[in-house]
Amino acid sequence: MKTRNFLLSVVLGAAALPAFGQLTQAQIQKPLPESWPTYHGDYFGRHYSPLTQINQSNVKHLSLAWVARMSASTLGAITGGEGPEPKPGAAPGGLSVKSIPLMVNGVLYFSTPDHAWAVDARTGKEIWHYFWKTQGGLHIGNRGMGMYGNWLYFETPDDYIISLDAKTGRERWHKKIADVKAEYFSTMAPLVIGNHVIVGMGGDFLDVPGWLESRDPETGDIQWKWFSTPRPGEPGAETWPDAFSMEHGGGMPWQPPTYDPDLNLLYVPTGNANPVFIGDSRKGDNLYTSSIVALNPDTGKMKWYFQGSPHDTHDWDATEVPILFDGTIEGTPRKLLAQAHRNGMFFLLDRETGKNLLSTQFSDVANWSKGFKPNGQPIPDPMKEPQRAGALVSPGSNGATNWPAPSFNPETGLFYMHSSRNYAMFYRTDTPGEAIAAYGGSSEHRVDGFGGSLQAIDYKTGKTKWIHDYPNGAGGSGGLLGTAGQLLFAGDGAQNLVAHDPATGKILWHAGLTAGISNAPETYMLDGHQYLLVGAGDSLYAFYLQ
Repeated sequence: MKTRNFLLSVVLGAAALPAFGQLTQAQIQKPLPESWPTYHGDYFGRHYSPLTQINQSNVKHLSLAWVARMSASTLGAITGGEGPEPKPGAAPGGLSVKSIPLMVNGVLYFSTPDHAWAVDARTGKEIWHYFWKTQGGLHIGNRGMGMYGNWLYFETPDDYIISLDAKTGRERWHKKIADVKAEYFSTMAPLVIGNHVIVGMGGDFLDVPGWLESRDPETGDIQWKWFSTPRPGEPGAETWPDAFSMEHGGGMPWQPPTYDPDLNLLYVPTGNANPVFIGDSRKGDNLYTSSIVALNPDTGKMKWYFQGSPHDTHDWDATEVPILFDGTIEGTPRKLLAQAHRNGMFFLLDRETGKNLLSTQFSDVANWSKGFKPNGQPIPDPMKEPQRAGALVSPGSNGATNWPAPSFNPETGLFYMHSSRNYAMFYRTDTPGEAIAAYGGSSEHRVDGFGGSLQAIDYKTGKTKWIHDYPNGAGGSGGLLGTAGQLLFAGDGAQNLVAHDPATGKILWHAGLTAGISNAPETYMLDGHQYLLVGAGDSLYAFYLQ
């Protein structure tokens, strides 16, 4: 790793050394404002910080503190894994920091496929680098790490979960999650709840079952496993035609869940059904794919569900972040869950009961639904399923929004996300009697749309409060971060990190980077300085007030 320090050494002189302290459950449940102890920053998925040192009055003075560039070189790395030995100094492809780093006691912990790092949060200097010898798998990205005490956890493309010592980077154990030969791949940032490490995986290329599981943080042993599609005789089985279809129906939970400690409920967003586009062999709503499911994290038992894309035939998974917050609906205080779904719909639920309180269409070009059922579930138009002559559908499989983190600001009451007005033609290409699996029997051709936007939604009405269109048809990149300093940080799709006024969308500041933003920005405090951190390509950029 090459590290360039621009301003930090001049301003701070001899920086304090990082402290390797334990991360307690209390610190995860109620994070200190100056830390970032989980993927989302807290259990609630809001991507919102109460820090105010950086605010509207001084954001124009943000300056670069340091840049740290990650290298895939294995020289000097701590090595583990089940795969073949790498060649000395081998750099197997470029890196992209999609992980949102943990910041605990002055140290940043983050991962990319087959790699993990500890970096000094004051300077960007590498503390240790771990390399996993892979057996293969899809190296599409890695969303980050979980932490329990002094131990770290992350997943690998060939479907292992690894535990490292946070101080040294040495491996404690590794356990197999799924079989990479069945085309599973693992990208999720594990979530730690008490003595549970919550683990999920992805996989669309074969019709295989999906599940979420809980692992013991000390041993890695499985505590419970919840399958995202039912088995014969279980609730939801009636939404599938037979045992084979439900047991091979997908629903991969590859996004980190959110969690309410008071209700002790885990909110799991699930993936699309398989086969992906041709649903003849799985007639019915296909529970619990493309759904939000509330589970007890101690047992894995389901309390409630809400399905946002019934019988999905467009790859519209529900793995967009389910954000938790408290609010008032029609004069009644409620514990709420909000999600902007990939299919162009916005849902507001009571997170204690799963009752739908509001369903609206946030995308003004989405054309696949005939409205909503009384329970808030969309009604699909069967003519928008793949057709021999083609069906023009909005959104395409990339979605009207996608997995990068949205944000919720409790002061404005607005839900923020990157959105896209896009279309695709969906064709049916199978022959009569052909057995369809995965992406077979269909073809998607994307056509021009109207570009990408930063969009703010009033949670009480589901209506758009403001929208900032990105120029030249560009889409937003990475996730979002809101702060109590009346700021909203986003990537504009043109390699800029931008600060917006969260009330209006007005641009207040921007900085050009060397690549598009690849994760969600975060913020933390050290030595009296509030830092703004973001990943762009293979590098981390840290800003603070000069």
